[in-house]
Amino acid sequence: MRFGILGPLRVGAGEATVTAGRDRIVLAMMLLRANRIVPVEELVDAVWEERPPATARAQIQTCVSRLRRRFAQLGVPPDTIFSDPVGYGIRTEPGEVDADVFARDVEAGRAALAAGQPAEAGRHFRSALALWRGPALSGITSRSVRRRAQALDEQGLAALEECVDVELVLGDATEILDVLTETVARYPLRERLRGQLMLALSAVGRQADALAAYREGRRLYAEELGIEPGSALQELHQRVLAGDLALAGSEVRRSAPVRGLPRAISDFTGRQETLARLVKEIDEDRTRVQLVDGMAGSGKTTLAIHLATALADRYPDAQLFIDLHGHSDREPLLPAAALAALLRQLGVPGERIPGDVDERAALWRSELADRRAVVVLDNATSAAQVAPLLPSGQGTLTLITSRRRLTGLDEGRPSSLAVLDPDEGIELLARVAGAERVAAEPEAAAEVVRRCGCLPLAIRLAGARLAHRPRWRIADLAARLAAGRDALTELVAGDRSVGQAFALSYAQVTPTAQRMFRLLGLYPGTWFDAVMAAALADVPLPEAQRLLDELVDVHLVDEPEPGRFRFHDLVRDYARQLTAEPALAAERSAAVRRMLNVCLHLALAAARQVEGSASRAPFQRPPMLRPDLVETGLPPNLEWFDENRSNLSAMVRLAEAEGRYEYCWQLAFAGWSYWYASGHPDELIETHTIGLRAAERLGDEAAIATMHNYLASGYHRLARYGEALTSMELALSLRERLGDPLGRAGTHKNIAAVHAFLGNFPAALSHLTEALHIVRREGHDAGVVAVFNNQASVLLSAGRLDEALALSRRHLMLARTAGTLYDSANALGHIAMARARMGHGEPARRRLWAALAMKRRLGNRYGVGELLNEIGALERANGHPEAAMERHREALRAMTQAADRNGQCVSRNLLARALLDQGDAASALDLHRRVLTDATRLNARYEQARALDGIARCLVGTDPAAARAHWVRALALFSEFEAPERHEVRRRLAAPE
Repeated sequence: MRFGILGPLRVGAGEATVTAGRDRIVLAMMLLRANRIVPVEELVDAVWEERPPATARAQIQTCVSRLRRRFAQLGVPPDTIFSDPVGYGIRTEPGEVDADVFARDVEAGRAALAAGQPAEAGRHFRSALALWRGPALSGITSRSVRRRAQALDEQGLAALEECVDVELVLGDATEILDVLTETVARYPLRERLRGQLMLALSAVGRQADALAAYREGRRLYAEELGIEPGSALQELHQRVLAGDLALAGSEVRRSAPVRGLPRAISDFTGRQETLARLVKEIDEDRTRVQLVDGMAGSGKTTLAIHLATALADRYPDAQLFIDLHGHSDREPLLPAAALAALLRQLGVPGERIPGDVDERAALWRSELADRRAVVVLDNATSAAQVAPLLPSGQGTLTLITSRRRLTGLDEGRPSSLAVLDPDEGIELLARVAGAERVAAEPEAAAEVVRRCGCLPLAIRLAGARLAHRPRWRIADLAARLAAGRDALTELVAGDRSVGQAFALSYAQVTPTAQRMFRLLGLYPGTWFDAVMAAALADVPLPEAQRLLDELVDVHLVDEPEPGRFRFHDLVRDYARQLTAEPALAAERSAAVRRMLNVCLHLALAAARQVEGSASRAPFQRPPMLRPDLVETGLPPNLEWFDENRSNLSAMVRLAEAEGRYEYCWQLAFAGWSYWYASGHPDELIETHTIGLRAAERLGDEAAIATMHNYLASGYHRLARYGEALTSMELALSLRERLGDPLGRAGTHKNIAAVHAFLGNFPAALSHLTEALHIVRREGHDAGVVAVFNNQASVLLSAGRLDEALALSRRHLMLARTAGTLYDSANALGHIAMARARMGHGEPARRRLWAALAMKRRLGNRYGVGELLNEIGALERANGHPEAAMERHREALRAMTQAADRNGQCVSRNLLARALLDQGDAASALDLHRRVLTDATRLNARYEQARALDGIARCLVGTDPAAARAHWVRALALFSEFEAPERHEVRRRLAAPE
């Protein structure tokens, strides 16, 4: 290994190192973030902290030059250190940094443990721990380095605990006693380590020493924390007293531990009594659900994370965390989404997570049934939101935080979190701003805490100002707080509001940045970029980027990822309060209009990449106010929609709230093609319902018809066919009255799609014939392309393969001149499907895969699933049921992602046919029966018939009478809509029994 940071800093072979103090800090910072650029500003902060000299940048460059020379002396290539306009970095290969080797060995140990190989796990853990030569980067006192080194030390300690567990199981207690004794001396309050020491001592016959270790721990817990040892340690003590030396409870668990808690902040202050009380109550009362409620900014999340961390040794199998977004501008997480996220944290693959919320809850409870786990459900909105998330196992603890008292929960111990006491607030200020400064100005510090209303968030913001302004006196800050105006008056602590802390930061920036900050409060989404900021403030993009940098510097705006910005909830509220001033009404209205305009044109431009028809939108678009921003803000692919999905929905809601009804329905329409093709029908229905209300308020019948037409597509995706037909009939009526022939043609085309899914092929073809007549009469080639697409699809379903193939070839030729990639992909796919069903094996296969590649490029999940199903059917016809099963499973995943319920029925029916061909009749029967239930509920009659046919095929060898009964029902349905399958079913029924 070239570099060692698990102990004193080491470079090259042996114990060689770098001696110059600043050089050591710079090298340590780069090694802690190997293969990444460390900005010069961070290196400056690490070396000089609050008082960098004017020549700091030049001195950092000198440090790097010295390091390169020293590297050459030690046999390390000087170009290992690389530079960038932003800063410097160090290039390392796998195995060259001891911390990387340590991490790999630990992961290998955990994997071996999960695989039931404790001896192998122990070997990996021992190898990892052997790399440590002392505390990480010991001897380097820079706060930036120490903060990151402490994280490494914690990883080392966690690995040691896991290694000890394994060694105890393997019966190697003697080998670990020395290191355990030494580590407990260094970390005397860590209960898990103390319990492990007691087990090891007992295992070698030293019960008296084990009891002494317990007594020493109990004394320390009482003196330092004011609590008794936890229940697990007390139980172990009783076992030692009773002479029970078995290592029960230390067996290797069936899966690797899951550690999903966020990092606990180091300056946690003022809640020690609350923390100790909660730990004691949970241990003594065996609490399974602990509620923590309180006002915004009171530190509920921080307390919950520290509480979970303090209890982690009692719940070693999993420590999980999820933000439920109960009190933010984002929509609260639905229980189904929260359960999916929690299951993924436990390592459950996506394909194993059911779609039904009750099934997800059952799987969640099953996964935790035999685990000792602590789960933090943060920022809950209601009892109804968290009730499905509560585990049922006796070995789990759930910590729930909320701004509300969740009185509707049947289980749970409540604890309301008040603001800090004045003394606790002063201690927190000292930790953030510096103890010496607070001690020098105690009266001013008390005034700052009082002005912050003793609210932790406000105190932290005020302390951060002091920490970054070393020449300020605390009295200066107190005077600024006293002179500031009230903000966020709904969040009051005593007679002061948290907004005063924000007002201080706001006062530090330039007037142009203040204006930018105010207007950003109007943005409705979860994050924003410089393009949206420029639109709101009506400034050039470079100026917007500069102003955002200024706001980031004073922590009024966060930049969690390069180019992505966001507000803290309370800071956003403060910005909105500033913008709500009556004198700013005209500025506010103009800013909203600019933002909606840029967003609309970005969405329309992005939509053209999803489906060409979006570029032929049937409305008069507003003039583009900022073409420069639209050109800059659109990536060369579909990323814009993927990244702005929730933001676009928020824009639709904002447009309605602001009375910008034209933008409201137009934004909904602009996002339609993405929501439809990418499998987000719930969002499609929500936005188009809002857009419909807006169109109705305008009295714009053309807009009303458009909203009804596209709202129907969302209903169609969810198999709500009755609602879809009702909406489209309203749209058709309006378009007939308006004399809108192309609109009528589009609605006829969409009505046909519903009839086709219901198996009513004659009605579907009738509507399509009418649509084709209209678009040809109007000379609208793009409309002809769209109708050809739907006609080919219906002909394929009806088994009229020759007609479907001929039409699809005409469709492809016309799509190349009057259509888009979307149209060409559809046409090629239909040609391939027709040829596959006609037995043209290899030519069909090539075209299917080519069309599939196009659909994937377009992000059309439904189209991907449709073609995968067709490829699977071709594989099955060619005698390859295993390959067919894989394709149909892929198709089912795609249809699930597309949220197309009928498509899921199709995929399951075909997957069942492949299972039957492979000889697994029982699994095929179960799958067909599920489809029959689902399709009946959806009124998807074609898939009902196919499921009945499939059930009969599964039963014919064991229960011919039942098979015949199912075929009779299938034939009735197939005959009703003249499906081609009716001929085969009729032949089977006519065969002698």
